[in-house]
Amino acid sequence: MEIWPAIDLRGGRCVRLRQGDYAQETVYGDNPASVARTFAHAGASRLHVVDLDGAREGDPVNLPAVQEILEAVDMVVELGGGIRDEQAIEELLEFGIGRLVLGTSAIKHTDWFAAIVERFPRRLVLGIDARDGFVATDGWLETSSTNAVELAERLADKPLAAIVYTDIATDGMMQGPNVRAMAEMQHAVGALPVVASGGVTTLDDVRRLKEAGLAACIIGRALYEGTIDLAEAVRLAEV
Repeated sequence: MEIWPAIDLRGGRCVRLRQGDYAQETVYGDNPASVARTFAHAGASRLHVVDLDGAREGDPVNLPAVQEILEAVDMVVELGGGIRDEQAIEELLEFGIGRLVLGTSAIKHTDWFAAIVERFPRRLVLGIDARDGFVATDGWLETSSTNAVELAERLADKPLAAIVYTDIATDGMMQGPNVRAMAEMQHAVGALPVVASGGVTTLDDVRRLKEAGLAACIIGRALYEGTIDLAEAVRLAEV
């Protein structure tokens, strides 16, 4: 199983939110590139970056911080937040980002997304953020009537790099992941890798997700609060 440590950017700083609530922000540092170096030194080879301002505005906002991260570490970086059109996709991939996470645009314009995935095979990730099993959009500010698993099944035959599946109820709460929902998603899409996101708090959480068959997991607040040692998580996941 792959481990993707997370950096969430807001105003150029490294922050975490609780359940996607912009009013519940904790700032963990003013130098995201330094945080990325710390993750790399711990043995991580992948990095999940979210532009929180971009998710809200509909266009990438924190690109200077992203560029500093790319220059600081030799890691596969995936970026999400505010990526809503083909021009942004082209520019960001040329920028040096390994893969891009699209959520709102994929859900609101599914036919367009299905076509664009064919143009950029294995470079685009479907970001599904779910509240009680239904897809949330626009930086989690809106909840749709779209069932998360049904959406994934509809796009599972496309050349996606992966699905990042976030359970909003557990995100940032430090109370453990929704393993059942994550396993259900992985089972539904077969060989397509599912990256579990939300609530990973302990090494036991990592172990449970691995045993449930998840391809990868994202770890955020637990790394900043010190409840998970990243080097140990990487070793556990790779065995």
